[in-house]
Amino acid sequence: MAKQATAQSGKLSLDYSKRFEEVSGKPEKPLRLLMGLYRDHWGKVLMSAIYYMLKAAPVFVLPIVTANIINIISYPDKHSMSEFWINLVVVVAVIAQNILTHTLHVSYISKAVRHVEAGLRSTLVRKLQKLSLSYHGDLSGGKMQAKVLRDVEAIDFLSRQIMMAIIPAFLNLAVVVGITLYHSWIVALFFVLMGPTAIGLVRFFQTKMSRRNREVRRNIEEMSGKVSETVEMIPVTRAHGLEDVEIRKVDGALNDIRERGHRLDVLEAYFGSTSWVAFQLFQVACLFFTGYLAYRGYMQIGDIVMYQGFFGMMVGSVNSILNVYPNLLKGFESLHSVSEVLMSSETEEYKGRVKPEDIRGEYKFESVAFKYKNGDRHVLEDLTLEVRAGEKIAFVGESGSGKSTILNLIIGFYRPQKGTIRIDGIPMDDMRMKRYRQSLAIVLQNNILFSGTIRENITYGLPNIPEERLQQAVWMANLHDVIDSLPEGLDTKVGEHGGRLSGGQRQRIAIARALVRDPRIIILDEATSALDNISEKHVQQAMEQLMEGRTTFIVAHRLSTIRNVDRIVVMKKGRIAEIGSYDELMAKRGEFYKLKTM
Repeated sequence: MAKQATAQSGKLSLDYSKRFEEVSGKPEKPLRLLMGLYRDHWGKVLMSAIYYMLKAAPVFVLPIVTANIINIISYPDKHSMSEFWINLVVVVAVIAQNILTHTLHVSYISKAVRHVEAGLRSTLVRKLQKLSLSYHGDLSGGKMQAKVLRDVEAIDFLSRQIMMAIIPAFLNLAVVVGITLYHSWIVALFFVLMGPTAIGLVRFFQTKMSRRNREVRRNIEEMSGKVSETVEMIPVTRAHGLEDVEIRKVDGALNDIRERGHRLDVLEAYFGSTSWVAFQLFQVACLFFTGYLAYRGYMQIGDIVMYQGFFGMMVGSVNSILNVYPNLLKGFESLHSVSEVLMSSETEEYKGRVKPEDIRGEYKFESVAFKYKNGDRHVLEDLTLEVRAGEKIAFVGESGSGKSTILNLIIGFYRPQKGTIRIDGIPMDDMRMKRYRQSLAIVLQNNILFSGTIRENITYGLPNIPEERLQQAVWMANLHDVIDSLPEGLDTKVGEHGGRLSGGQRQRIAIARALVRDPRIIILDEATSALDNISEKHVQQAMEQLMEGRTTFIVAHRLSTIRNVDRIVVMKKGRIAEIGSYDELMAKRGEFYKLKTM
Protein backbone atom coordinates (compact mmCIF):
# COMPACT_ATOMS: atom_id res chain seq x y z
CA MET A 1 0.00 0.00 0.00
CA ALA A 2 2.80 2.40 0.93
CA LYS A 3 4.70 1.56 -2.26
CA GLN A 4 1.58 2.20 -4.29
CA ALA A 5 1.10 5.59 -2.62
CA THR A 6 4.74 6.46 -3.24
CA ALA A 7 4.48 5.52 -6.89
CA GLN A 8 1.33 7.55 -7.27
CA SER A 9 2.96 10.54 -5.60
CA GLY A 10 5.94 10.20 -7.92
CA LYS A 11 3.65 10.14 -10.94
CA LEU A 12 1.89 13.28 -9.74
CA SER A 13 5.23 15.01 -9.19
CA LEU A 14 6.45 14.15 -12.68
CA ASP A 15 3.24 15.31 -14.29
CA TYR A 16 3.20 18.60 -12.39
CA SER A 17 6.84 19.30 -13.20
CA LYS A 18 6.05 18.89 -16.87
CA ARG A 19 3.07 21.21 -16.60
CA PHE A 20 5.18 23.94 -15.07
CA GLU A 21 7.69 23.44 -17.87
CA GLU A 22 4.89 23.85 -20.44
CA VAL A 23 4.27 27.42 -19.26
CA SER A 24 7.95 28.13 -18.57
CA GLY A 25 8.65 31.78 -19.27
CA LYS A 26 4.95 32.61 -18.89
CA PRO A 27 4.49 33.23 -15.15
CA GLU A 28 2.12 36.05 -16.10
CA LYS A 29 -0.47 33.37 -16.97
CA PRO A 30 -1.15 31.83 -13.55
CA LEU A 31 -4.72 30.81 -14.45
CA ARG A 32 -3.43 28.70 -17.31
CA LEU A 33 -0.94 27.09 -14.96
CA LEU A 34 -3.63 26.39 -12.38
CA MET A 35 -5.82 24.78 -15.03
CA GLY A 36 -2.86 22.64 -16.04
CA LEU A 37 -2.55 21.34 -12.48
CA TYR A 38 -6.16 20.12 -12.65
CA ARG A 39 -5.84 18.50 -16.07
CA ASP A 40 -6.37 15.01 -14.66
CA HIS A 41 -9.26 16.13 -12.47
CA TRP A 42 -11.64 17.85 -14.85
CA GLY A 43 -14.04 14.92 -14.47
CA LYS A 44 -14.27 15.58 -10.74
CA VAL A 45 -14.72 19.31 -11.36
CA LEU A 46 -17.51 18.59 -13.87
CA MET A 47 -19.31 16.23 -11.47
CA SER A 48 -18.97 18.84 -8.74
CA ALA A 49 -20.55 21.46 -11.04
CA ILE A 50 -23.43 19.12 -11.89
CA TYR A 51 -24.14 18.41 -8.24
CA TYR A 52 -23.85 22.12 -7.51
CA MET A 53 -26.60 22.85 -10.03
CA LEU A 54 -28.81 20.27 -8.34
CA LYS A 55 -28.07 21.41 -4.81
CA ALA A 56 -28.54 25.09 -5.78
CA ALA A 57 -31.91 24.37 -7.44
CA PRO A 58 -33.88 25.73 -4.42
CA VAL A 59 -32.28 29.14 -4.96
CA PHE A 60 -33.56 29.23 -8.54
CA VAL A 61 -36.95 27.65 -7.83
CA LEU A 62 -37.95 29.73 -4.79
CA PRO A 63 -38.31 33.08 -6.67
CA ILE A 64 -40.46 31.35 -9.32
CA VAL A 65 -42.61 29.61 -6.69
CA THR A 66 -42.92 32.89 -4.75
CA ALA A 67 -44.06 34.69 -7.90
CA ASN A 68 -46.52 31.88 -8.68
CA ILE A 69 -48.04 32.01 -5.17
CA ILE A 70 -48.42 35.80 -5.35
CA ASN A 71 -50.02 35.57 -8.79
CA ILE A 72 -52.37 32.75 -7.66
CA ILE A 73 -53.50 34.84 -4.69
CA SER A 74 -53.68 38.10 -6.69
CA TYR A 75 -55.54 36.60 -9.65
CA PRO A 76 -57.73 33.75 -8.22
CA ASP A 77 -59.97 33.82 -11.26
CA LYS A 78 -57.04 32.82 -13.50
CA HIS A 79 -55.57 30.08 -11.23
CA SER A 80 -56.80 27.03 -9.27
CA MET A 81 -55.80 25.74 -5.84
CA SER A 82 -54.19 22.67 -7.43
CA GLU A 83 -51.46 24.96 -8.76
CA PHE A 84 -50.91 26.16 -5.20
CA TRP A 85 -50.33 22.60 -3.90
CA ILE A 86 -48.17 21.64 -6.88
CA ASN A 87 -45.86 24.56 -6.14
CA LEU A 88 -45.66 23.45 -2.50
CA VAL A 89 -44.70 19.87 -3.40
CA VAL A 90 -42.11 21.05 -5.93
CA VAL A 91 -40.37 23.45 -3.55
CA VAL A 92 -40.24 20.89 -0.67
CA ALA A 93 -38.80 18.18 -2.95
CA VAL A 94 -36.20 20.54 -4.39
CA ILE A 95 -35.11 21.69 -0.92
CA ALA A 96 -34.89 18.14 0.50
CA GLN A 97 -32.52 16.86 -2.19
CA ASN A 98 -29.93 19.49 -1.12
CA ILE A 99 -28.58 17.24 1.66
CA LEU A 100 -27.21 14.55 -0.65
CA THR A 101 -26.23 16.76 -3.61
CA HIS A 102 -24.36 19.30 -1.44
CA THR A 103 -22.34 16.49 0.17
CA LEU A 104 -21.43 15.05 -3.24
CA HIS A 105 -20.58 18.53 -4.56
CA VAL A 106 -18.07 19.13 -1.75
CA SER A 107 -16.73 15.56 -1.94
CA TYR A 108 -15.73 15.87 -5.61
CA ILE A 109 -14.13 19.27 -5.01
CA SER A 110 -12.18 17.92 -2.05
CA LYS A 111 -10.86 14.94 -4.05
CA ALA A 112 -9.50 17.22 -6.77
CA VAL A 113 -8.08 19.92 -4.50
CA ARG A 114 -6.45 17.55 -2.00
CA HIS A 115 -4.89 15.58 -4.84
CA VAL A 116 -3.39 18.69 -6.40
CA GLU A 117 -2.19 20.06 -3.06
CA ALA A 118 -0.33 16.83 -2.20
CA GLY A 119 1.09 16.58 -5.72
CA LEU A 120 2.27 20.20 -5.66
CA ARG A 121 4.08 19.79 -2.33
CA SER A 122 5.61 16.56 -3.62
CA THR A 123 6.77 18.31 -6.78
CA LEU A 124 8.34 21.12 -4.75
CA VAL A 125 10.23 18.69 -2.51
CA ARG A 126 11.56 16.79 -5.52
CA LYS A 127 12.60 20.04 -7.20
CA LEU A 128 14.44 21.12 -4.05
CA GLN A 129 16.48 17.92 -4.23
CA LYS A 130 17.47 18.75 -7.82
CA LEU A 131 18.35 22.42 -7.37
CA SER A 132 22.01 23.35 -7.22
CA LEU A 133 23.69 24.19 -3.93
CA SER A 134 24.30 27.74 -5.17
CA TYR A 135 20.52 28.18 -5.52
CA HIS A 136 19.97 26.92 -1.96
CA GLY A 137 22.73 29.24 -0.80
CA ASP A 138 20.98 32.25 -2.34
CA LEU A 139 17.56 31.31 -0.94
CA SER A 140 17.32 31.10 2.84
CA GLY A 141 15.62 28.17 4.55
CA GLY A 142 12.89 30.44 5.93
CA LYS A 143 11.96 31.68 2.46
CA MET A 144 11.87 28.12 1.15
CA GLN A 145 9.61 27.06 4.01
CA ALA A 146 7.31 29.98 3.20
CA LYS A 147 7.01 28.73 -0.38
CA VAL A 148 6.42 25.09 0.54
CA LEU A 149 3.98 25.81 3.38
CA ARG A 150 2.37 29.23 3.05
CA ASP A 151 2.30 29.53 -0.73
CA VAL A 152 1.00 26.00 -1.34
CA GLU A 153 -1.65 26.66 1.31
CA ALA A 154 -2.62 29.85 -0.55
CA ILE A 155 -2.84 27.90 -3.84
CA ASP A 156 -5.07 25.37 -2.10
CA PHE A 157 -7.26 28.23 -0.88
CA LEU A 158 -7.24 29.71 -4.39
CA SER A 159 -8.49 26.40 -5.83
CA ARG A 160 -11.28 26.19 -3.29
CA GLN A 161 -12.31 29.80 -3.94
CA ILE A 162 -12.52 29.13 -7.67
CA MET A 163 -14.45 25.89 -7.29
CA MET A 164 -16.72 26.89 -4.43
CA ALA A 165 -17.27 30.58 -5.23
CA ILE A 166 -16.25 31.57 -8.76
CA ILE A 167 -17.57 28.59 -10.76
CA PRO A 168 -20.88 28.47 -8.79
CA ALA A 169 -21.26 32.23 -9.25
CA PHE A 170 -20.89 31.94 -13.03
CA LEU A 171 -23.30 28.99 -13.08
CA ASN A 172 -25.79 31.09 -11.09
CA LEU A 173 -25.42 33.94 -13.56
CA ALA A 174 -25.95 31.63 -16.53
CA VAL A 175 -29.07 30.04 -15.04
CA VAL A 176 -30.57 33.34 -13.90
CA VAL A 177 -29.99 35.03 -17.25
CA GLY A 178 -31.39 31.98 -19.02
CA ILE A 179 -34.59 31.90 -16.91
CA THR A 180 -35.01 35.66 -17.21
CA LEU A 181 -34.48 35.53 -20.98
CA TYR A 182 -37.17 32.85 -21.16
CA HIS A 183 -39.63 35.14 -19.39
CA SER A 184 -38.61 38.60 -20.67
CA TRP A 185 -35.78 39.54 -23.02
CA ILE A 186 -36.06 43.21 -21.99
CA VAL A 187 -35.34 42.43 -18.32
CA ALA A 188 -32.59 39.97 -19.34
CA LEU A 189 -30.93 42.73 -21.37
CA PHE A 190 -31.02 44.97 -18.31
CA PHE A 191 -29.37 42.20 -16.28
CA VAL A 192 -26.59 41.74 -18.81
CA LEU A 193 -25.52 45.39 -18.37
CA MET A 194 -23.94 44.42 -15.04
CA GLY A 195 -21.17 42.52 -16.85
CA PRO A 196 -19.30 45.54 -18.29
CA THR A 197 -19.59 47.31 -14.92
CA ALA A 198 -17.97 44.41 -13.06
CA ILE A 199 -15.21 44.07 -15.66
CA GLY A 200 -14.52 47.78 -15.50
CA LEU A 201 -14.15 47.67 -11.71
CA VAL A 202 -11.76 44.72 -11.88
CA ARG A 203 -9.62 46.33 -14.58
CA PHE A 204 -9.44 49.57 -12.62
CA PHE A 205 -8.12 47.94 -9.41
CA GLN A 206 -6.23 44.91 -10.80
CA THR A 207 -2.76 46.34 -11.45
CA LYS A 208 -2.38 48.14 -8.13
CA MET A 209 -3.72 45.21 -6.09
CA SER A 210 -1.42 42.72 -7.88
CA ARG A 211 1.62 44.93 -7.19
CA ARG A 212 0.80 45.33 -3.50
CA ASN A 213 0.14 41.59 -3.10
CA ARG A 214 3.58 40.87 -4.55
CA GLU A 215 5.22 43.35 -2.18
CA VAL A 216 3.50 41.77 0.85
CA ARG A 217 4.43 38.25 -0.28
CA ARG A 218 8.11 39.16 -0.67
CA ASN A 219 8.13 40.91 2.71
CA ILE A 220 6.66 37.80 4.35
CA GLU A 221 9.32 35.60 2.73
CA GLU A 222 12.08 37.93 3.97
CA MET A 223 10.55 37.98 7.44
CA SER A 224 10.36 34.15 7.47
CA GLY A 225 14.05 34.02 6.61
CA LYS A 226 14.92 36.44 9.41
CA VAL A 227 12.81 34.54 11.97
CA SER A 228 14.44 31.24 10.94
CA GLU A 229 17.89 32.82 11.26
CA THR A 230 16.98 34.36 14.63
CA VAL A 231 15.90 30.97 16.02
CA GLU A 232 19.14 29.32 14.87
CA MET A 233 21.23 32.17 16.31
CA ILE A 234 19.61 32.21 19.77
CA PRO A 235 22.62 30.60 21.55
CA VAL A 236 25.03 33.13 19.96
CA THR A 237 22.64 36.03 20.51
CA ARG A 238 22.15 35.20 24.18
CA ALA A 239 25.85 34.52 24.75
CA HIS A 240 26.68 38.05 23.57
CA GLY A 241 23.69 39.77 25.16
CA LEU A 242 22.31 40.84 21.76
CA GLU A 243 18.66 39.88 22.30
CA ASP A 244 17.47 43.47 21.77
CA VAL A 245 19.37 43.70 18.47
CA GLU A 246 17.63 40.59 17.11
CA ILE A 247 14.25 41.78 18.39
CA ARG A 248 14.70 45.14 16.64
CA LYS A 249 15.71 43.40 13.42
CA VAL A 250 12.61 41.18 13.38
CA ASP A 251 10.38 44.05 14.54
CA GLY A 252 11.62 46.12 11.60
CA ALA A 253 10.59 43.41 9.16
CA LEU A 254 7.22 42.99 10.91
CA ASN A 255 6.56 46.74 10.82
CA ASP A 256 7.27 46.76 7.09
CA ILE A 257 4.78 43.93 6.59
CA ARG A 258 2.25 45.73 8.79
CA GLU A 259 2.46 48.96 6.79
CA ARG A 260 2.31 47.29 3.39
CA GLY A 261 -0.44 44.94 4.56
CA HIS A 262 -2.48 47.89 5.85
CA ARG A 263 -2.21 49.66 2.49
CA LEU A 264 -3.33 46.47 0.77
CA ASP A 265 -6.29 46.07 3.17
CA VAL A 266 -7.42 49.67 2.55
CA LEU A 267 -7.22 49.18 -1.22
CA GLU A 268 -9.23 45.96 -0.97
CA ALA A 269 -11.82 47.71 1.22
CA TYR A 270 -12.11 50.53 -1.34
CA PHE A 271 -12.56 47.97 -4.08
CA GLY A 272 -15.23 46.07 -2.09
CA SER A 273 -17.23 49.17 -1.10
CA THR A 274 -17.15 50.59 -4.63
CA SER A 275 -18.47 47.36 -6.12
CA TRP A 276 -21.15 47.05 -3.40
CA VAL A 277 -22.47 50.57 -4.00
CA ALA A 278 -22.48 50.10 -7.78
CA PHE A 279 -24.54 46.91 -7.67
CA GLN A 280 -26.92 48.12 -4.98
CA LEU A 281 -27.75 51.00 -7.30
CA PHE A 282 -28.28 48.44 -10.08
CA GLN A 283 -30.70 46.51 -7.84
CA VAL A 284 -32.69 49.67 -7.03
CA ALA A 285 -32.82 50.45 -10.74
CA CYS A 286 -34.10 46.90 -11.40
CA LEU A 287 -36.87 47.32 -8.82
CA PHE A 288 -38.13 50.53 -10.38
CA PHE A 289 -37.69 49.24 -13.92
CA THR A 290 -39.75 46.06 -13.32
CA GLY A 291 -42.28 48.08 -11.28
CA TYR A 292 -42.70 50.41 -14.24
CA LEU A 293 -43.24 47.42 -16.58
CA ALA A 294 -45.88 45.97 -14.21
CA TYR A 295 -47.59 49.36 -13.96
CA ARG A 296 -47.80 49.44 -17.75
CA GLY A 297 -49.26 45.92 -17.79
CA TYR A 298 -46.26 44.15 -19.36
CA MET A 299 -45.98 41.71 -16.41
CA GLN A 300 -47.87 40.46 -13.37
CA ILE A 301 -47.22 41.70 -9.82
CA GLY A 302 -45.62 38.44 -8.71
CA ASP A 303 -43.10 38.73 -11.54
CA ILE A 304 -41.66 41.86 -9.88
CA VAL A 305 -40.75 39.73 -6.85
CA MET A 306 -39.33 36.99 -9.09
CA TYR A 307 -37.12 39.37 -11.08
CA GLN A 308 -36.07 41.17 -7.93
CA GLY A 309 -35.07 37.80 -6.44
CA PHE A 310 -33.18 36.87 -9.58
CA PHE A 311 -31.45 40.22 -9.72
CA GLY A 312 -30.54 39.87 -6.05
CA MET A 313 -29.00 36.50 -6.91
CA MET A 314 -27.08 38.09 -9.79
CA VAL A 315 -25.83 40.89 -7.58
CA GLY A 316 -24.85 38.32 -4.95
CA SER A 317 -23.01 36.21 -7.53
CA VAL A 318 -21.15 39.17 -9.01
CA ASN A 319 -20.33 40.48 -5.54
CA SER A 320 -19.05 37.07 -4.47
CA ILE A 321 -16.71 37.11 -7.49
CA LEU A 322 -15.52 40.62 -6.69
CA ASN A 323 -15.20 39.90 -2.95
CA VAL A 324 -12.93 36.90 -3.50
CA TYR A 325 -10.98 38.66 -6.24
CA PRO A 326 -8.36 40.03 -3.77
CA ASN A 327 -7.90 36.47 -2.46
CA LEU A 328 -7.53 35.23 -6.03
CA LEU A 329 -4.73 37.74 -6.58
CA LYS A 330 -2.99 36.48 -3.43
CA GLY A 331 -3.35 32.91 -4.68
CA PHE A 332 -2.03 33.83 -8.13
CA GLU A 333 0.92 35.58 -6.49
CA SER A 334 1.64 32.43 -4.47
CA LEU A 335 1.41 30.41 -7.70
CA HIS A 336 3.96 32.79 -9.19
CA SER A 337 6.15 32.34 -6.10
CA VAL A 338 6.07 28.54 -6.37
CA SER A 339 6.75 28.72 -10.10
CA GLU A 340 9.97 30.65 -9.34
CA VAL A 341 11.26 27.46 -7.75
CA LEU A 342 9.73 24.90 -10.09
CA MET A 343 10.79 26.77 -13.23
CA SER A 344 14.30 27.49 -12.01
CA SER A 345 17.01 26.26 -14.35
CA GLU A 346 19.63 26.24 -11.55
CA THR A 347 19.48 22.49 -11.11
CA GLU A 348 22.21 19.88 -10.61
CA GLU A 349 25.08 21.01 -12.82
CA TYR A 350 26.15 17.52 -13.82
CA LYS A 351 23.82 15.86 -16.34
CA GLY A 352 25.88 12.77 -17.20
CA ARG A 353 24.33 9.36 -17.89
CA VAL A 354 27.31 7.00 -17.52
CA LYS A 355 26.76 4.53 -14.66
CA PRO A 356 29.99 2.62 -14.01
CA GLU A 357 29.54 -0.88 -12.60
CA ASP A 358 32.41 -0.54 -10.16
CA ILE A 359 34.13 2.65 -9.00
CA ARG A 360 37.79 2.14 -8.09
CA GLY A 361 38.47 5.71 -6.90
CA GLU A 362 41.13 6.94 -9.31
CA TYR A 363 41.02 10.74 -9.76
CA LYS A 364 42.63 13.13 -12.18
CA PHE A 365 42.34 16.93 -11.91
CA GLU A 366 43.33 18.64 -15.16
CA SER A 367 43.94 22.41 -14.88
CA VAL A 368 40.83 22.88 -12.75
CA ALA A 369 39.71 26.44 -11.96
CA PHE A 370 36.64 27.39 -9.92
CA LYS A 371 34.93 30.44 -8.46
CA TYR A 372 31.66 30.72 -6.60
CA LYS A 373 28.62 32.41 -8.07
CA ASN A 374 28.98 36.21 -7.94
CA GLY A 375 32.54 35.75 -6.66
CA ASP A 376 35.12 38.34 -7.70
CA ARG A 377 38.02 35.88 -7.96
CA HIS A 378 38.76 32.21 -8.54
CA VAL A 379 38.94 30.11 -5.36
CA LEU A 380 40.98 27.49 -7.23
CA GLU A 381 43.44 28.14 -10.05
CA ASP A 382 45.15 25.60 -12.32
CA LEU A 383 44.66 22.64 -9.99
CA THR A 384 46.41 19.63 -11.53
CA LEU A 385 46.60 16.44 -9.49
CA GLU A 386 46.48 12.68 -10.04
CA VAL A 387 45.25 10.37 -7.28
CA ARG A 388 45.70 6.60 -7.49
CA ALA A 389 42.89 4.26 -6.44
CA GLY A 390 43.21 3.54 -2.73
CA GLU A 391 45.53 6.46 -2.09
CA LYS A 392 45.10 8.65 0.98
CA ILE A 393 45.40 12.37 0.20
CA ALA A 394 45.30 15.20 2.76
CA PHE A 395 44.73 18.86 1.90
CA VAL A 396 46.20 21.44 4.25
CA GLY A 397 46.60 25.17 4.17
CA GLU A 398 45.36 28.41 5.67
CA SER A 399 41.64 29.21 5.82
CA GLY A 400 40.37 30.27 2.41
CA SER A 401 43.06 28.43 0.48
CA GLY A 402 40.49 26.22 -1.30
CA LYS A 403 40.68 22.95 0.68
CA SER A 404 36.94 22.49 1.35
CA THR A 405 36.16 23.70 -2.15
CA ILE A 406 38.18 20.79 -3.55
CA LEU A 407 36.07 18.39 -1.46
CA ASN A 408 32.89 20.01 -2.80
CA LEU A 409 34.17 19.50 -6.35
CA ILE A 410 34.99 15.85 -5.59
CA ILE A 411 31.47 15.28 -4.23
CA GLY A 412 30.03 17.03 -7.28
CA PHE A 413 28.29 19.81 -5.38
CA TYR A 414 29.87 22.31 -7.77
CA ARG A 415 31.24 22.10 -11.30
CA PRO A 416 34.53 23.80 -12.24
CA GLN A 417 34.38 26.63 -14.77
CA LYS A 418 37.63 25.46 -16.35
CA GLY A 419 39.43 22.14 -16.60
CA THR A 420 38.22 18.58 -16.13
CA ILE A 421 37.90 16.14 -13.25
CA ARG A 422 38.09 12.46 -14.23
CA ILE A 423 37.05 9.50 -12.08
CA ASP A 424 38.46 6.16 -13.25
CA GLY A 425 39.12 7.90 -16.57
CA ILE A 426 35.49 9.07 -16.96
CA PRO A 427 34.91 12.85 -16.97
CA MET A 428 32.56 13.90 -14.16
CA ASP A 429 30.49 15.71 -16.81
CA ASP A 430 29.61 12.29 -18.27
CA MET A 431 29.03 10.44 -15.01
CA ARG A 432 25.63 9.94 -13.40
CA MET A 433 26.03 11.70 -10.05
CA LYS A 434 23.51 9.60 -8.13
CA ARG A 435 25.36 6.38 -8.95
CA TYR A 436 28.73 7.97 -8.21
CA ARG A 437 27.71 9.44 -4.86
CA GLN A 438 26.41 6.07 -3.67
CA SER A 439 30.07 5.01 -3.51
CA LEU A 440 31.01 7.97 -1.24
CA ALA A 441 31.06 8.30 2.52
CA ILE A 442 31.29 11.84 3.85
CA VAL A 443 32.02 13.27 7.28
CA LEU A 444 31.98 17.05 7.13
CA GLN A 445 33.19 19.61 9.62
CA ASN A 446 29.64 20.69 10.45
CA ASN A 447 27.60 17.51 10.61
CA ILE A 448 23.87 17.49 9.97
CA LEU A 449 21.68 15.09 11.92
CA PHE A 450 17.99 14.48 11.38
CA SER A 451 15.42 14.68 14.14
CA GLY A 452 14.95 10.90 14.28
CA THR A 453 16.70 8.24 16.33
CA ILE A 454 20.42 7.47 16.45
CA ARG A 455 19.74 4.28 14.50
CA GLU A 456 17.90 6.20 11.75
CA ASN A 457 20.76 8.72 11.50
CA ILE A 458 23.44 6.05 11.16
CA THR A 459 21.51 3.91 8.67
CA TYR A 460 20.15 6.86 6.68
CA GLY A 461 19.27 5.57 3.21
CA LEU A 462 20.09 1.95 4.18
CA PRO A 463 16.84 0.52 5.62
CA ASN A 464 17.91 -3.16 5.48
CA ILE A 465 21.35 -2.90 7.06
CA PRO A 466 22.31 -6.00 9.11
CA GLU A 467 22.43 -5.47 12.87
CA GLU A 468 25.98 -6.89 13.07
CA ARG A 469 27.24 -4.32 10.56
CA LEU A 470 25.52 -1.53 12.45
CA GLN A 471 27.03 -2.62 15.77
CA GLN A 472 30.48 -2.84 14.17
CA ALA A 473 30.17 0.76 12.88
CA VAL A 474 29.05 1.90 16.34
CA TRP A 475 32.08 0.24 17.98
CA MET A 476 34.58 1.54 15.39
CA ALA A 477 33.25 5.11 15.87
CA ASN A 478 33.71 4.76 19.66
CA LEU A 479 29.99 5.36 20.04
CA HIS A 480 29.15 2.27 22.09
CA ASP A 481 29.71 4.02 25.45
CA VAL A 482 27.25 6.76 24.44
CA ILE A 483 24.67 4.19 23.29
CA ASP A 484 25.01 2.17 26.50
CA SER A 485 24.44 5.26 28.65
CA LEU A 486 21.13 6.11 26.96
CA PRO A 487 17.93 4.43 28.22
CA GLU A 488 16.65 3.71 24.73
CA GLY A 489 20.04 2.98 23.18
CA LEU A 490 20.12 3.24 19.38
CA ASP A 491 16.43 4.17 19.38
CA THR A 492 17.01 7.38 21.35
CA LYS A 493 15.68 10.53 19.68
CA VAL A 494 18.46 13.03 18.96
CA GLY A 495 16.24 16.14 18.75
CA GLU A 496 16.21 18.70 15.96
CA HIS A 497 19.65 18.80 14.27
CA GLY A 498 20.91 16.52 17.06
CA GLY A 499 20.34 19.23 19.67
CA ARG A 500 20.15 16.73 22.56
CA LEU A 501 23.68 15.49 21.91
CA SER A 502 27.09 17.04 22.43
CA GLY A 503 29.24 18.11 19.50
CA GLY A 504 31.52 15.11 19.93
CA GLN A 505 28.58 12.71 20.06
CA ARG A 506 27.11 14.19 16.87
CA GLN A 507 30.52 13.85 15.20
CA ARG A 508 30.81 10.19 16.15
CA ILE A 509 27.31 9.45 14.82
CA ALA A 510 28.34 11.04 11.52
CA ILE A 511 31.48 8.89 11.47
CA ALA A 512 29.41 5.77 12.18
CA ARG A 513 27.14 6.79 9.30
CA ALA A 514 30.19 6.83 7.03
CA LEU A 515 31.59 3.55 8.40
CA VAL A 516 28.37 1.58 7.94
CA ARG A 517 28.32 2.32 4.20
CA ASP A 518 31.58 0.47 3.47
CA PRO A 519 32.37 3.01 0.71
CA ARG A 520 34.96 3.05 -2.06
CA ILE A 521 35.77 6.75 -1.58
CA ILE A 522 35.96 8.53 1.77
CA ILE A 523 35.80 12.29 2.30
CA LEU A 524 36.74 13.64 5.71
CA ASP A 525 36.53 17.34 6.52
CA GLU A 526 37.95 17.73 10.03
CA ALA A 527 36.23 14.44 10.93
CA THR A 528 37.74 14.26 14.42
CA SER A 529 37.67 17.97 15.24
CA ALA A 530 34.98 17.67 17.93
CA LEU A 531 36.39 14.61 19.74
CA ASP A 532 38.32 14.44 22.98
CA ASN A 533 41.81 12.93 22.91
CA ILE A 534 40.75 9.41 23.93
CA SER A 535 37.88 9.26 21.46
CA GLU A 536 40.03 10.78 18.72
CA LYS A 537 42.69 8.12 19.18
CA HIS A 538 40.11 5.32 19.05
CA VAL A 539 38.38 6.77 15.99
CA GLN A 540 41.71 7.48 14.30
CA GLN A 541 42.61 3.80 14.60
CA ALA A 542 39.23 2.82 13.19
CA MET A 543 39.70 5.31 10.37
CA GLU A 544 43.04 3.74 9.49
CA GLN A 545 41.26 0.40 9.07
CA LEU A 546 38.44 1.99 7.09
CA MET A 547 40.78 3.93 4.77
CA GLU A 548 42.85 0.86 3.94
CA GLY A 549 42.44 0.13 0.22
CA ARG A 550 39.99 3.00 -0.29
CA THR A 551 40.61 6.38 -1.89
CA THR A 552 40.47 8.96 0.90
CA PHE A 553 40.45 12.74 0.80
CA ILE A 554 41.09 14.53 4.09
CA VAL A 555 40.98 18.17 5.09
CA ALA A 556 42.66 18.69 8.43
CA HIS A 557 43.89 21.59 10.52
CA ARG A 558 45.48 19.36 13.15
CA LEU A 559 48.49 18.34 11.11
CA SER A 560 49.37 15.55 13.55
CA THR A 561 46.27 13.60 12.40
CA ILE A 562 47.55 13.21 8.83
CA ARG A 563 51.02 11.82 9.52
CA ASN A 564 50.16 8.42 7.98
CA VAL A 565 48.53 9.57 4.71
CA ASP A 566 50.24 8.76 1.42
CA ARG A 567 50.57 12.36 0.24
CA ILE A 568 49.87 15.82 1.60
CA VAL A 569 48.78 18.60 -0.77
CA VAL A 570 49.59 22.05 0.59
CA MET A 571 47.21 24.73 -0.74
CA LYS A 572 47.97 28.44 -0.84
CA LYS A 573 45.65 31.05 -2.35
CA GLY A 574 43.83 28.48 -4.49
CA ARG A 575 46.97 26.84 -5.91
CA ILE A 576 49.05 23.81 -5.01
CA ALA A 577 52.16 25.04 -3.21
CA GLU A 578 53.79 21.65 -2.66
CA ILE A 579 53.05 17.93 -2.54
CA GLY A 580 54.71 15.07 -0.69
CA SER A 581 54.61 12.74 2.26
CA TYR A 582 54.71 14.06 5.82
CA ASP A 583 58.44 13.34 6.21
CA GLU A 584 59.30 14.68 2.73
CA LEU A 585 57.54 17.99 3.35
CA MET A 586 59.05 18.41 6.79
CA ALA A 587 62.52 17.77 5.33
CA LYS A 588 61.87 20.28 2.53
CA ARG A 589 61.15 23.02 5.12
CA GLY A 590 58.66 24.75 2.81
CA GLU A 591 55.03 25.83 3.30
CA PHE A 592 54.05 22.68 5.19
CA TYR A 593 56.97 23.10 7.56
CA LYS A 594 55.86 26.68 8.26
CA LEU A 595 52.30 25.52 9.00
CA LYS A 596 53.58 22.76 11.27
CA THR A 597 55.92 24.99 13.25
CA MET A 598 53.18 27.61 13.61
